[in-house]
Amino acid sequence: MKTFELNNKQTIPAVGFGVFMIPNDGPTYNATLTALKAGYRHIDTAAGYCNESDVGKAIKDSGIDRSEIFVTTKLWPSVYSDENAISDTLTRLQLDYVDMLILHQPACDYIHAYQMMEETYKNGKVKALGLSNFSEEKIQEILDIAQIKPQLLTVECHPYYVQKMLREYLAPYKIIIEAWYPLGHGDHAMMDEPVFTKLAEKYHKTPVQIILRWHTQYGTSVIPGSKTPSHIEENNAIYDFTLTEEEMKEIDALDCGKHYYTQTQELLDKYASMAPDFNGQDDGKE
Repeated sequence: MKTFELNNKQTIPAVGFGVFMIPNDGPTYNATLTALKAGYRHIDTAAGYCNESDVGKAIKDSGIDRSEIFVTTKLWPSVYSDENAISDTLTRLQLDYVDMLILHQPACDYIHAYQMMEETYKNGKVKALGLSNFSEEKIQEILDIAQIKPQLLTVECHPYYVQKMLREYLAPYKIIIEAWYPLGHGDHAMMDEPVFTKLAEKYHKTPVQIILRWHTQYGTSVIPGSKTPSHIEENNAIYDFTLTEEEMKEIDALDCGKHYYTQTQELLDKYASMAPDFNGQDDGKE
C-alpha cells in the first residue's frame, strides 16, 4: 500500500475509500466493511454525508486494529461555531480520535472553525488538518492565522482538471492534494479517451485503474467510492504496475480545465444555512 508523507510527518494512504452519497443505516456499513476487508486502510466520510455512524460501526466490527486505519471526516459549515462539533463527530464515529479533520466548505466562520480544530489537534484527538473546496485566496486566509499549517486540500481533480497552478501554490507548504471526482464524475467521455483504452490493454487493467494510478504517481491522494464489491476491489488494485514518464505526459495533455462543480457565493450561502440530519441520510453535497 502506497502512502504519502504529510507536512507534519504523519502518513496517509494514497488510495482511500470514500462514502459520499452512500446512505446510512446499512449501505455505508456494508461498503466500508467490504473496503476494509479488501485492504483499504483509509476511510473518508463527513458529517454532511450523514453516515459517520455506519463508518464507525464498520471500523469497530472489522477486527482491524484502530491504529492501522486512517479515518478522515469533515465539519459542515453549520457547526463551525459549535464548540461541541468535533466531540459530536467523534461520538458518531465511536472513535477517540480522527486521523484527518477537514473544513468541508469555505462558508460561515471558517477561521474560528480552523482555530477550534487546531486546539483539538494539540490535545491529540485530531492527527492532521485539512481544507475542502477552498480557493487560493481563502487558503491564504487560513495560512495567515494558522499556528498549524494544513496538511491536505481536497478539491475536484482529474485528467481534465489537473490543478497545476494550485499545486504550484501549495508546494512550498507541502500541502497534499486529495482528489474528489478523481474519475471526472464518472464521465464516459473520459473513460473512453484513447490513451486510457490503450494503456488499459497494455497493463491488463481498466481505464478507471489507469486514471487512479496516474493520480497516485502524480502525488495525489484519491478517495473513490462504490457500493459494488468488485469495483471496490478494483479501485485499490493499482500497485502492480507503473506508468512511464511518457505515459504520464500523455495523460497530462488531456488537461483542458473542464470541471463538473462550480463554486458560487449562492452555493456557499446555501451551505451556510443547511443543517443536515447528521445521523440521517446523505445530503448529496460533496
